[in-house]
Amino acid sequence: MAGIVAFLAALSLRVRALRPFGVRRTRWRWVFIGIGGGVVVWIVARLLVAGYTVIFGVPENVQATYNTAAQGGVLALILSTLFLGVLTPIGEEVLFRGVLATVLLRWGWVPGVLGSAVVFMFFHGLNGFNIAYLTAIVEGIVAAELYRRSGSIWPGVIVHVTNNAIANLLAAGAG
Repeated sequence: MAGIVAFLAALSLRVRALRPFGVRRTRWRWVFIGIGGGVVVWIVARLLVAGYTVIFGVPENVQATYNTAAQGGVLALILSTLFLGVLTPIGEEVLFRGVLATVLLRWGWVPGVLGSAVVFMFFHGLNGFNIAYLTAIVEGIVAAELYRRSGSIWPGVIVHVTNNAIANLLAAGAG
């Protein structure tokens, strides 16, 4: 919810329209690209985590509470999927792509895509390095590049929703 609040603050301070923040309609093509991007992010992130585990050992799972919530029954699964799989991605994408990437893209694709992805990554580990960084950097790069190419935050939201939903549903199945 913090991402949505920050986005609304930026909206009220500077620009009164949503369009400059990438909140605009997109074509179905970008929706499907977003779904595929979310699947790719999930796969690449799992490979990175597996590689990290082989080299450094089993890391602490900083998102274990999310896994526990997903395993708490049908209502808990529905609520965790709604909040983690839908609302969190919307909030984070309007903030990190709609606001931050929009500003950074003024200086080119490298600051816009990579810069917003790195800030997004660090946001997922304010207390230091953790394995959530691996997923966040991949997801951030894919979402930012889709935003840059499509002009809309919605493909990135779909990447984020797809990745989080897959992880949440698989966590529920593991319980």
